[in-house]
Formats: sequence, structure tokens, C-alpha cells
Amino acid sequence: MGQFMRAEEIFSQVQRMPETERLKFFSLVAKNAFQADDFSHSDVFGHLKAERFSAQEAAEYLEVSMPTFRRYVQSEKVIPVEVVGRSQLFSSDDLRKLKQSL
Repeated sequence: MGQFMRAEEIFSQVQRMPETERLKFFSLVAKNAFQADDFSHSDVFGHLKAERFSAQEAAEYLEVSMPTFRRYVQSEKVIPVEVVGRSQLFSSDDLRKLKQSL
């Protein structure tokens, strides 16, 4: 089995590096960790396309209070796609459209 270094050991070694080597090290980390910086909406949220959101999750996504979200539902600005008992579920696509219109 191969050996590995613990995070604390790496941090300790980085602290002992000369400043120029530290700059090179962090430049390499940044370059390799953040190569794709132009993510599309689909790249970030694509996995949620078919997901259903509870009312609380929907309100958080829209960045509104629950009373405000309930008013949106009552005025049919957003319509639940499924009702399970007393719980209403909302489609991510409908919520995205509403958020864009706000």
C-alpha cells in the first residue's frame, strides 16, 4: 500500500517553504483546481432538472419568505406539480422561470 501525507504534514511543509516556492505551489493548486471557471447553469444545476422541491426549499431557492412563497402559490405564479398529503412539490424548471421573472 502506498504512503500518503496527512493534511497537517503538508501544511507544515508548505509553511517551511521559501516564499517563491509557496507562490509556485499555490499557483499550481489554483491552476489545476479551478481550470473551468465558466460554468453554465446546466453544469451547476443540471442534476436538479427533474427534481421536485418542497415549499420550504422552493422559498429558499427563490430567496423569499414562506408567507411570500405561499402568496405566489395562491396567485398561481407557481403551481405545484405534485401534492402528497398536505405537502406540495414544485418543479425546478417552474421555480427557475419564476425566479427569472422576479
